[in-house]
Amino acid sequence: MHPILYSFRRCPYAMRARLALAAADQVCELREVILSDKPAALRLVSPKATVPVLVLPDGVVIDQSLDIMLWALRQADAHPWLGKSAASLQAMLEWVHGCDGTFKQNLDRYKYPGRYGLENGLEHRAQGAEFLQRLNVRLQNQNYLMGHDVTLADMAIAPFVRQFAHTDKTWFANQDWPALQRWLCAFEDSDEFANTMKKYAPWTEGQPAMLFT
Repeated sequence: MHPILYSFRRCPYAMRARLALAAADQVCELREVILSDKPAALRLVSPKATVPVLVLPDGVVIDQSLDIMLWALRQADAHPWLGKSAASLQAMLEWVHGCDGTFKQNLDRYKYPGRYGLENGLEHRAQGAEFLQRLNVRLQNQNYLMGHDVTLADMAIAPFVRQFAHTDKTWFANQDWPALQRWLCAFEDSDEFANTMKKYAPWTEGQPAMLFT
């Protein structure tokens, strides 16, 4: 029996979860969700009904994307994305928390200003750009955020940088962020990204299981 993953292909939170599950060779039953018509089964296991949600065979529910990443990589971490020490993992998590906090708030208001009663999201684009500048500086002398090897930090943050970049591709391309732009292109061109972005039909109750590997 495989874990069940409720997911939405374009959601960056779900994207990071799928990246880690694939890296850990953790086969899941994938249930692609239509966000405007969430299935009752999702609401039953997680009342907040946001993706991703991972339901383990023993019934344990993990409904935070970073927790799903950590669970998967603690099952198997051959690459290793978790690093080689508790200190290195803590450093990664500090970067991820920076992404998930103020940067994500600015990203939402930049991408969807109308949801927040804003005329436009330009002020929040400028504020979000401060985090992106920090990433660019970090990447100037190394290929990845923690050094010369990909880690959880890269795979947890890249989906959100991608969403920010795609909000206005021309603007992003015109910024003086060569290291960050190279890093993002490498992510989007990677086999890991291609695998995690495969399309699945929306899940309906009673259909045959669709496996994500």
